[in-house]
Amino acid sequence: MGICSFAAADTIKATIKGTACDPCASAIEKMFRTQPEVKTVDVDLENKLVTIQTRQGQTMDDSKIRKLLGNAGYSVVAVVRERQ
Repeated sequence: MGICSFAAADTIKATIKGTACDPCASAIEKMFRTQPEVKTVDVDLENKLVTIQTRQGQTMDDSKIRKLLGNAGYSVVAVVRERQ
């Protein structure tokens, strides 16, 4: 019998303003990858969307997301979460 883990991960989608170039996207991805709770991050410039996948059993507070993006010069329009 295998060990099952029921700890969920979050997919967090933050809509932002202030980014329009590949270096901006790379900077955002690099910033979030340094966070211990982040498994993957993807920046969609066309839709102004940052998608963050957390590690299993971990999450990231909206306030932390807003602070990280705000400190980098971006405005957060909305944060939406999906539990997996």
